Amino acid sequence: MYRIEIISNKSVEEDIIQALELYVPGILYTTFPLAYGRGGDDRKLGNTTWPEKNFVLVSYIEDDELQKIRSVIRAVKQKFKSEGIKLFIVKAEEEI
Repeated sequence: MYRIEIISNKSVEEDIIQALELYVPGILYTTFPLAYGRGGDDRKLGNTTWPEKNFVLVSYIEDDELQKIRSVIRAVKQKFKSEGIKLFIVKAEEEI
């Protein structure tokens, strides 16, 4: 089992979620609709100086879904090259 975290510009949230639901049927996830911070190239703080915002999506997936997730995010990143879409993957142990 893996924990995935996707952090990206709020403007592509719907595109990412639609692609995940289409290519990974039954995926369960939680979103944090507003996330502020500083990335490699810029800041997303939701204020007048740095008006953009991020969102975070978290999901726990089975091992056999990992390649599908990677492929989906790779395709979305190709479509939106300047939106700073990041995928983080952590091996998770299920609690007993």
